[in-house]
Amino acid sequence: MHRVAACAVDDAGRTFLSIGDVDAPVYLRSSAKPFIAASVIAAGAREAFGLTQPEIAVMAASHDGEPFHVEAVASILRKIGAGAADLQCGTHLPYDDASARALIRAGEAPSALYNNCSGKHAGILALCRLIGAAPATYLDADNPAQRHILAFCARMSDDDPATWPLAIDGCGIPVYATSLRRTALAFARFATLRGISAEDALALEIVRDAMIAYPEYVSGTAGFDAALMRAGAGDIACKVGAEGVHVVSAIASGLGYASKVVDGATRGRSPATIEALRALGVLDRAQSTKLAAFAHPVLYNRAGRVVGEVRCRPIVAIEKAR
Repeated sequence: MHRVAACAVDDAGRTFLSIGDVDAPVYLRSSAKPFIAASVIAAGAREAFGLTQPEIAVMAASHDGEPFHVEAVASILRKIGAGAADLQCGTHLPYDDASARALIRAGEAPSALYNNCSGKHAGILALCRLIGAAPATYLDADNPAQRHILAFCARMSDDDPATWPLAIDGCGIPVYATSLRRTALAFARFATLRGISAEDALALEIVRDAMIAYPEYVSGTAGFDAALMRAGAGDIACKVGAEGVHVVSAIASGLGYASKVVDGATRGRSPATIEALRALGVLDRAQSTKLAAFAHPVLYNRAGRVVGEVRCRPIVAIEKAR
């Protein structure tokens, strides 16, 4: 059994769902990427470098290393006068099996372009170019680019970045912790674009629209985020984070949702999110049916036999706003 802490609020901070401890600090990890991308856009990167929607979407991505992901990141780097060697995110094989097999068959080692966080790093390098920060030290928490990013993220959740505990994420950047309640507020603002400055709202809207228009760039062709955004048909922007974190902006209902599988098991993430969105009325029956493979994933053993499935305990009541 995996316990899930989850919270849904509107942009006024009124609570619609609260399960578990939603006020304990949680490292958002990759779930913060939409705000990191928006901080880059707010600095003028789209106009300065002629960034396209797919390139903006991949800046907010934890991508699978498919060819279109790699090309989008490479294109950003070309536009800012940088290359794969400037990325400090490290390397790994593509998460997409077909792409990984193709590299292996070709006898090629993956470059940093294939790292699932390479789009975010390319965006941060673009920010360095814009504000005159040193690209060589862009991973340092005291680099002006990182200070700019953390200040933007803090504005979204009404936090004080000086009080945040910082750690180092898997790709090397500083990562912050805040509560699920504050995170849900930030993603409610991502949905409604209210409660923030006009400049920040415009940057969020640009990133949100790019994610929704090109969901496969945010995760991968077969990824949960891509499937959920496609099912949402323009109403949902979402992003997974490591250790079982997930965030959702529900645009029509104006809700932000944030959750964490407490033990960090990612297999509990998609069933919990789908059940919560169903209970909140964000997903209807037809949309839930499209997401059935993520709502109750089938488990196979090494021989390919079905040995079980993952299911979420139903949420039987939603709180009235308070």
